[in-house]
Amino acid sequence: MPSPYRALFAAPGTKGFSAAGLLGRMPLSMMGIGVVTMISQLTGRYGLAGGLSATIALAAAAIGPQISRLVDQYGQRRVLRPATLVALASAAGLLLAAHFRWPDWVLFVCAAGIGSVPSLGAMIRARWAALYRGTPQLHTAYSFESVVDEVCFIFGPIISIGLSTAWFPEAGPLLAACFLATGVFWLTAQRATEPEPHPREKHGGGTALRARGLQVLVATFAATGTIFGSVDVVTVAFADERGHKAAASVVLALYAAGSCVAGVVFGLLHFKGAPARRWLLGICVMAVSMIPLLLVGNLPFLAVALFVAGLSIAPTMITTMSLIEEHVPRAQLTEGMTWVSTGLAVGVALGSSVAGWVIDAAGARAGYGVPAVSGAVAVTVGFLGYRRLSRPAPRRGGTVEQHSEREERHVA
Repeated sequence: MPSPYRALFAAPGTKGFSAAGLLGRMPLSMMGIGVVTMISQLTGRYGLAGGLSATIALAAAAIGPQISRLVDQYGQRRVLRPATLVALASAAGLLLAAHFRWPDWVLFVCAAGIGSVPSLGAMIRARWAALYRGTPQLHTAYSFESVVDEVCFIFGPIISIGLSTAWFPEAGPLLAACFLATGVFWLTAQRATEPEPHPREKHGGGTALRARGLQVLVATFAATGTIFGSVDVVTVAFADERGHKAAASVVLALYAAGSCVAGVVFGLLHFKGAPARRWLLGICVMAVSMIPLLLVGNLPFLAVALFVAGLSIAPTMITTMSLIEEHVPRAQLTEGMTWVSTGLAVGVALGSSVAGWVIDAAGARAGYGVPAVSGAVAVTVGFLGYRRLSRPAPRRGGTVEQHSEREERHVA
């Protein structure tokens, strides 16, 4: 591991909460696809499978920010454990309802309950921020976390689908639930690195979404999530039309691998100037990278195009975390990070649905028009909201870029 990353773990407790975060985030990429695989195998009803997966995503988008808001107020341990128990009980109910062919409404109720799963990525990033706020190490820490996210998305679906198809249908979601339980309870046992809670009366109440800069980020990432959701669905259909459906998982893994590589490299770099400019550039590059997908005619070229497209994802997400710190009060940092994930989740659900409709109507290749249009929408929202992002809210503090600029002025 390059020395800047190795230096991150010099602080006591960092290895422990990072490992717990990796385990706890695996369900993010395993549960939805695991439920689709399980239901399609048990019932053969892909419509039901997709509906349940969308229900989980939308429930998590609605409940996640509220859980993170409570975490900011009361602390990770007091909130994450009961929320996780609700998600685990709901997952158990879903597995039983699917196995014993209970009514569909029971499946949907349980799927909605799984939405109470906490945003472990936001919890881990909040711990890094508490340790390294105002230092260059925080940029490296956010880069490392983006790499961890991509590792989960590379291996999670492969593990989940593989277990459900090779062992028994419920195996994928069951293992995802085990990962969630282990990760959350291991993380919350580590009290020394837990960020200090901020009772509501200390910062006047209200939601972090009142921050105008955060509103721009959430809206932009709703469009970005539409890119991700549509690319997944269209790629599977594209591979299926060419008689190699199984190759879709490898092609999509390369998409995540491109982001992983870029995240590692980006974390080794240190930047000057406003992060809003880099963020807008990242959104533009992400949108432009969707255009070649309209032109590919076979899987090898598609794999190359998606790998290149993935190179813009992690740097954009890393810069987003710095912008959240600029525009969201410190006492609402976890909630602010979760709102961005919520925007992504809503976009993923929308992108999956729209892409499926386009594929049915015009074929898989035409389906790549959905991420192309979504990219254009993201760029438009980014440009319209750029002025909000380029003017940080006063007294937020804590970004790498601000710290570097202060150091440069001091040296001068």
